[in-house]
Amino acid sequence: MFQIANFQQNAFVIVEGKAAPGFFIVRQGRVRLSAEMPIPGEEASQILGPGDFFGVVSSMSGHPHIETAQCLAPTSMINVGRDQFGVLIQKNAPIAMKIIRYFSQRLRIIDRAITKLNFHSVVEEDPQMMFNVAQFYFGKQEMKHAAYAYQRYIQFYPNGTFTAQAKMALQNMNAPMSVPAPIGNALARTFGDGEMIFIEHEPGNELYILQGGRVKITKVVNENEVLLAVLNPGDIFGEMALLENKPRSASAVAFGNVTTLAINKQNFEGMVQAQPQLATKLITLLSERIWAAYRQLANLLIPDPVGRMYDTLLTQVQKKKVAIQPKMSYVFDFGSQELLKMVGFPAEKGEEHLITLLSDKNLRLDQGKFTCKDLSELEKQVQYIRKRAATERQREAAKTQ
Repeated sequence: MFQIANFQQNAFVIVEGKAAPGFFIVRQGRVRLSAEMPIPGEEASQILGPGDFFGVVSSMSGHPHIETAQCLAPTSMINVGRDQFGVLIQKNAPIAMKIIRYFSQRLRIIDRAITKLNFHSVVEEDPQMMFNVAQFYFGKQEMKHAAYAYQRYIQFYPNGTFTAQAKMALQNMNAPMSVPAPIGNALARTFGDGEMIFIEHEPGNELYILQGGRVKITKVVNENEVLLAVLNPGDIFGEMALLENKPRSASAVAFGNVTTLAINKQNFEGMVQAQPQLATKLITLLSERIWAAYRQLANLLIPDPVGRMYDTLLTQVQKKKVAIQPKMSYVFDFGSQELLKMVGFPAEKGEEHLITLLSDKNLRLDQGKFTCKDLSELEKQVQYIRKRAATERQREAAKTQ
């Protein structure tokens, strides 16, 4: 059913930046997995052996690889096509669970690295921090969110340091001491506009499948609320807390009226076995998130501001899964101000970088939208920028050793 692929020592199995239709599970041998821009604080490469897997992110998301795999010895692998994933899960559900848990862990690590680079700090997930989040929303006069955070703090810390203060705040707000029971049954839940589904730092034991409406994912960082994502029907959220037994890393808020399916730890593995499409959906979602998060992290590690703008343009093309061909032109659906926001440059500071970017004859602004005359040239330019940035990082790392 599944194809067996054999590789000689030093052979490259997948190459960063290239797409492939399937992923690999190692049967025998050893494989070195590396990335041009490794996550700060991690080893530049890792060694995989029998039972390990790689290439799932690209296979399930349809995006280029974010890593390179090279054999360190003669190696035999199982090559699983994307369309075979459901069959794999039915035959071996533990593999699906292993991939899901690994992906959840990797996504959390990448998100932490992005937060540190963006805000020069890392917020630890700690249930006691719910009181601080409640205080933040209280100060912003967002009483629904503040009440929810106070209520959850009291629930999990009935004798906590700030429990008396939390109770006093709820009394002053004329809010109940506990979160009302969710509307719906054990699986189906409904939430009104602006209602908190869960708060960051809250212990979690459910993931949610969004069936109707939209959900905002937010995080309080350095006394600012950061919007991380807006989810649409079909999206899955809250899975990291369920899979890793860790507090929520962000908050989820109903954006309009929302209906969801709530899946807890007790029925999750059984549902994966009974409904392999659920695991396929979850792994596809996590693959998409990991690819986008890794590309964001790699972009932040490019020291040249104009280089970051080039990289962002190519990433937007790859997000749309455009098959790049020589001499292929492309019209982006955004202009200069949107690009500055994507890269995180203030308008006043980014103007100079935009002028430099548009001195490239391959790029122009046409009716307020970016146009690239030749995507293959843009791809070559970004490959050079990424390799140069990786070389600079390696040089800096060598200086510190």
